[in-house]
Amino acid sequence: MPELQGHHVGVTVDDLDRTVDFYRDVLGLPVVAEFDVDGAAFATGVGIDGASARFVHLDGGGVRIELVAYEPAGEGQSTPQLNDAGATHIGLETDDIDAVYESLPADVETVSPPQTTATGTRILFVRDPEGNLIELLEPS
Repeated sequence: MPELQGHHVGVTVDDLDRTVDFYRDVLGLPVVAEFDVDGAAFATGVGIDGASARFVHLDGGGVRIELVAYEPAGEGQSTPQLNDAGATHIGLETDDIDAVYESLPADVETVSPPQTTATGTRILFVRDPEGNLIELLEPS
């Protein structure tokens, strides 16, 4: 089998503009690409009849984050919890978790204040405007 390597982490959202604003303005991730995709090959490839989508790629410093809004939109789901089977999150590293925590706007939902795990890593989980989980971590 040919070697595979990471390209991006994709997150489907309802309100692309509001979610991009959060990742860009609150988390400081630069936008590196914006594009639309439609057509029969796309709809067949994603398995959604008549699908089209708007995409925004952000630079997560070693991982590209792809935010995508589909038309037609799906039915949505409940707010995921980390212990739900199939739950996902985006992990972003920092060298000062306390400074990141203090800089968050008051309306950003956090799971808890920064915590130090048994391994010495400091973690902070936040939710983007759509409820998706983002782990901010400061390695030991």
